[in-house]
Amino acid sequence: MPKMKTHKAAAKRFRTTGTGKIMRGKAFKSHILTKKTAKRKRGFRQETTAAPADVKMIKRNLGI
Repeated sequence: MPKMKTHKAAAKRFRTTGTGKIMRGKAFKSHILTKKTAKRKRGFRQETTAAPADVKMIKRNLGI
């Protein structure tokens, strides 16, 4: 059976932690930032865990 290929777009967007959780960046940080508060924009910098419903598909795309 051939090797699984990594989906490169997914590899750029997600990473795994040491414990196996999938981390993702937050949305809404790219443009129209003037109306967003500084506190809200700071919050966009931190990564968060991916939704449990999406983890199976993300892992398959990452080849995990």
